[in-house]
Amino acid sequence: MTRTSETNSESGARTARVETTHEEAALVAAALAPDDTDSMTTDVDDNRIVTDIERETTGGLQATVDDYVVNLTVAEAVIDAATDTT
Repeated sequence: MTRTSETNSESGARTARVETTHEEAALVAAALAPDDTDSMTTDVDDNRIVTDIERETTGGLQATVDDYVVNLTVAEAVIDAATDTT
């Protein structure tokens, strides 16, 4: 997982990008979609999910990124368990 963050100098908003790779990236992104907020954009490219998050405060950004990572971890675990054929 790659995370980067910066401050948008024009609006003062804080931004973060979370990039992850998954065997079932589209499925993981679809599982996360119901929890996406207006401050988030998500794109899927082959096995990569790229999510950009923009919040007005550092604390808000941290909370949103933390929630996203937890949801991502759970979604991937559930999908792995559901598709496990052993």
